[in-house]
Amino acid sequence: MATSLTQNFSKEEFKKNVISNCKSLYRKNIEEANDQEVFQAVSYAVKDIIIDKWIATHKQYEKDDPKMVYYMSMEFLMGRALGNNMINLCAYDEIKEALDELGLDINVIEDQEPDAALGNGGLGRLAACFMDSLATLEYPAYGCGIRYKYGMFKQEIKDGYQVEVPDNWLKDGNPFEIKRSEYRYEVKFGGYVRSYRDEKTGRDMFVQEDYRSVIAVPYDIPVLGYGNNTVNSLRIWDAEPVNTFNLNSFDKGDYQKAIEEENLAKNIVEVLYPNDNHYAGKELRLKQQYFFVSASVQRAVDRYKSMNNGDVKNIYKKVTFQLNDTHPTVAVAELMRILMDENGLEWDEAWDITTKTVAYTNHTIMAEALEKWPIELFSRLLPRIYQIVEEINRRFVEEIKAKYPGNQEKVRKMAIIYDGQVKMANLAIVAGYSVNGVAKLHTEILKKQELRDFYEMMPEKFNNKTNGITQRRFLKHANPLLSDWITDKIGDGWVTDLSQLEKLMLYVDDPKAQQDFMQIKYKNKVRLAKYIKENNGIDVDPNSIFDVQVKRLHEYKRQLLNILHVMYLYNQIKRNPDYDMVPRTFIFGAKAAAGYKIAKQTIKLINNVANVINNDASIKGKIKVVFIENYRVSNGEIIFAAADVSEQISTASKEASGTGNMKFMLNGAITLGTMDGANVEIVNEVGAENAQIFGLSSDEVIRFENEGGYDPMEIFNNDQEIRDVLMELINGKYSPEDTEMFRDIYNSLLNNDGGRRADTYFILKDFRSYAEAQRKIDERYRDTNGWAKTVMTNTAKAGKFSSDRTIEEYATEIWKLTKTPVEM
Repeated sequence: MATSLTQNFSKEEFKKNVISNCKSLYRKNIEEANDQEVFQAVSYAVKDIIIDKWIATHKQYEKDDPKMVYYMSMEFLMGRALGNNMINLCAYDEIKEALDELGLDINVIEDQEPDAALGNGGLGRLAACFMDSLATLEYPAYGCGIRYKYGMFKQEIKDGYQVEVPDNWLKDGNPFEIKRSEYRYEVKFGGYVRSYRDEKTGRDMFVQEDYRSVIAVPYDIPVLGYGNNTVNSLRIWDAEPVNTFNLNSFDKGDYQKAIEEENLAKNIVEVLYPNDNHYAGKELRLKQQYFFVSASVQRAVDRYKSMNNGDVKNIYKKVTFQLNDTHPTVAVAELMRILMDENGLEWDEAWDITTKTVAYTNHTIMAEALEKWPIELFSRLLPRIYQIVEEINRRFVEEIKAKYPGNQEKVRKMAIIYDGQVKMANLAIVAGYSVNGVAKLHTEILKKQELRDFYEMMPEKFNNKTNGITQRRFLKHANPLLSDWITDKIGDGWVTDLSQLEKLMLYVDDPKAQQDFMQIKYKNKVRLAKYIKENNGIDVDPNSIFDVQVKRLHEYKRQLLNILHVMYLYNQIKRNPDYDMVPRTFIFGAKAAAGYKIAKQTIKLINNVANVINNDASIKGKIKVVFIENYRVSNGEIIFAAADVSEQISTASKEASGTGNMKFMLNGAITLGTMDGANVEIVNEVGAENAQIFGLSSDEVIRFENEGGYDPMEIFNNDQEIRDVLMELINGKYSPEDTEMFRDIYNSLLNNDGGRRADTYFILKDFRSYAEAQRKIDERYRDTNGWAKTVMTNTAKAGKFSSDRTIEEYATEIWKLTKTPVEM
């Protein structure tokens, strides 16, 4: 069980450190320092406590030489580090007390920390939860990613529109990171490959020449295990130019050439996911992927060789590369390149090693998200890597032809290179020793639909690992009131074993416990209402139902269905001023990708609808609509704790898993959703009576899609209330200044357009079922005891959805890791 720091934590020493950090960093006494300076001083004092454990962890790994997982991800959405580190040190209360004595408020201090802008959505947050669980479960791991200067973007809402501004999260420095210049690696782009025959060995050798390159320099961030001595590292790579400034070119007057290398390095680490709907964006994205993958694989191989007398042949026994989605798939070819070109292995041996070392997680069913690169771009940017991929493809196509003679359709679907494109998912599946989906339903759809041909050819590779979240951040840190109440009822074992929440089932019928639970929810709603007032200037009633949808904005996640229903509800109230409903606050939070036009239009629609409804006194506050700007981990923590209703309304069969659904459930909200992703498993845990399910099933959606869709005009013509709502998109009700403002949304729902079916995501098809589910939510909320029992049951049954359980499954079933406790 967790070992508290209390025994060896000296409050006086900690206070002294904070004061002295303030002096040495800013030449100020603590009383003179501003909030940001105090945050830095406190963070460095906390880092001091961490450092000894961090050093001890890596000494232990050198001594025991355990197998190590390198978790490779383009995103790590870590959230704020200070509070989480204090919790995992089991010293939150002690440190808070020390700060109180210095006259400092921990809440103000924590609010000074920007969210690390290293991720965007669920993929990156999952990676962060996994890192937390790996350290807590004492498994050796590195997270490998990119140290983005500006992340994706900071979202501002101006006149209802999303405006992207740079998220300069590093402007005051990151107190928890350490630069590791000793592990620098060169990463090469472009040029050509020269081959020659080595006279001694008789082997063909390959050398990349006339390339441009950058230096990858790692920054390590500590990832603490809860209540133990393990501190793993998140290693994020920064890019530096090979020569900072080419004086020779400058002297000759070629100023452009002089700064070219600097710009190449700068661009690679500037932003997360550059807009790839144009060629330059695609090229930069591929550069980013190869940049961090090459540096990470080079470092992993060097580390292994230094501990094994220079041998590489058994690397698979000590190293596993987990590819978090298709983005890091170039790791396959990069490992082959290093084994052959730099370590002299023959193809067959290198391939045998690679296919025992690389594993792949698929996170999507959406075909457009399975990355494909134009051959012209891929081969020009990564000439040697392309040669290797070409050879992998040639051999694999021979295998397909041997197994399915004369079946060109199989080649078309499974080849890695086909029709002018390099298909990264296919490469990951062919080379990976494990291919996993992230929820039971998702994995079944992969096997039966998207990846069916691969599953039939290599079924042994496929498995499921349902996602999870870390309860340390999303309950213990995000919801201290509920966290303390749970510990009071069942002890604190749940912090590292979430299945213990099941013990709360003893209390779900207890009127006193129900009252306490709902009182905590109310206080959390008051906290969120305060945040909304401060940030949006809108007054919301904590006694209303807080109905929340916060997640990345994408059409398949159907924020549009939600806001169309709000418009429908508003019409009901306007037609009948005595319309009987529990007041409802609809809360949205979402970023849309910068180039995603219809997603950005949806944000504008939500804000315009909010503007009309929130300023209509005649409806007596029955509905309020709030769009929370710049949704991220830190405000997410406040939102999850306060939600009554968790909107998980993706088109069935489209959401691989979802993890927001788990965060809401853990904090005592009811899932209003489709049978999609992990919703299926949530319903399985809590029982259908403790969720509110609606809409088409995944089988029905897939059947409609195979038949070419359905005709939404039929609904439009036969359902007056739905027609009214749709007409409001184009009659100026929500855009008096420009009736055409939402025409694209209207068209997407009703008109087939350029190869795209009308209502691709079945919004109108599911509308009536959704409206009925919403009506039932209203009905259920009025039954105070019934509602309390339902939401308490959701918390009590959340045990399965801990990332600790997920990581235990990865570690034992895929990676074959050994727990490595750290002695101090």
